[in-house]
Amino acid sequence: MASWAGLCPGHHESAGRIRSTRVRTGNPYLKGALGMAAFGAARAKDSFLQARYKRLTARRGPIKALVAVEHSIITAVWHMLHDNVPYHELGGSYFTQRDPERAARRAVSRLNELGYRITLDPLEAAG
Repeated sequence: MASWAGLCPGHHESAGRIRSTRVRTGNPYLKGALGMAAFGAARAKDSFLQARYKRLTARRGPIKALVAVEHSIITAVWHMLHDNVPYHELGGSYFTQRDPERAARRAVSRLNELGYRITLDPLEAAG
């Protein structure tokens, strides 16, 4: 479904040479609607799609991040239609809850870049 919509960028690399990874044209009406939905989802507060957009924007840029959010939306739609299940929002803190050590390392490295020296001491469990 994502390929039909034109939301599957290729990964053409061989012997260190990288070829074009542009997305194909696809259905223009569906692609336009998904673009608007992705833009709205990227601005929604405390949602999984906003967290995904923010993480990808830092590394890839806003346009590629929007295409990735569009791909996430069309994938979720396919699963909802195929499995006949409602949408389940994972929340904006999904990535932090999935790997809290990675989130802590990212925060410490960011503060180190700003010129702060940080040492982490875990909280003692009340017992």
